[in-house]
Formats: sequence, structure tokens, C-alpha cells
Amino acid sequence: MVELQLLVGGVAATVVLLVFSAFFSSSEIAIFSLAPEWIGQRSDAGDESARVLESLRADPHRLLVTILVGNNVVNVAVSSIVTLLLASYLPGGVAVTVATALVSAVVLVFGEIVPKAYGLGNKEEWALRVAVPIRLVERTLSPLVTVFDVVTRRMAEAIGGSGEIELLVVDE
Repeated sequence: MVELQLLVGGVAATVVLLVFSAFFSSSEIAIFSLAPEWIGQRSDAGDESARVLESLRADPHRLLVTILVGNNVVNVAVSSIVTLLLASYLPGGVAVTVATALVSAVVLVFGEIVPKAYGLGNKEEWALRVAVPIRLVERTLSPLVTVFDVVTRRMAEAIGGSGEIELLVVDE
């Protein structure tokens, strides 16, 4: 009975985490594909979600770090749970191999490709809808986001790049 409960709990947790993965992936493409002028017009018209979106886009590097931290934590958790579940039924090495293949395929389809297609196809509506939740994630994960924000900016500059590369992409 305990094994069945663990299996059901693990599968349920995996599904919930895949929904979060889809959320982050679709949010990324929707938010970054919007023209700053469109966001500004909505914000000037008094749209509160557009104001939040505008403030998020004011620092595109931090926004990208926030989304990537959230998405990677979720995807690693999916992989860990699936590996743990499979290890209950398969030998260790086989469980890791099967989990890697299975989770890669599932995350690519349900956590990346399909959500990004949705986010791009519905970018205005979706970006406005996710702005406040993304702000909440940024504030909740603020210590972790700040560390990765600072480290990645410095690393980019150390290798001759720009710590503000996202500004170039967003401006285009």
C-alpha cells in the first residue's frame, strides 16, 4: 500500500512540476517576444499587469535568470522524482538511463516545445497573465536569483561578452 501511495504521489508531483515547467517556458517566449512599445502603451493605458511586465523587462537579464532558475529547479526535480520511482522497479544504472531518456522526451514535448508554441501564439494575453506570478517567483527566489544574476553577469564580462546581452536582443 505504501508503494502505491509513493507511486501515485510521485506521478502527481511530476505532473504538477511539468505544469510549472510549461509555465516557465511559455512565459519566457511570450515575455521576450513582445515589443517594448506594446508593453509601454498598455502600461500607459493603466493596465496593471503591463506595468508589472514593464518593470520586469526593465532588467531583462534578471528576468531571464528568474525564469531559468525556476525552470531548471522544476526540471531537475522532475528528473529526480522519476529516477527515484524507476529505481524502485529497475536496477540503478538502468533506472538512471530510462529516467534520462523518458524525462528528456517528456520535458522537451510538454515542458518546452508545446508551451513555447503556445506562448508565442498567445504572447500578448499570456505575458500579461503571467507577469504577476513571475514577479512573485522573482521575489520568492530573490536570494538565489541575485546570486545567479551577479555571477552570470561577471562571468559574461570576464570572457569578453556583455553582462547586458539581453538588452541587445530585447531592443531588436
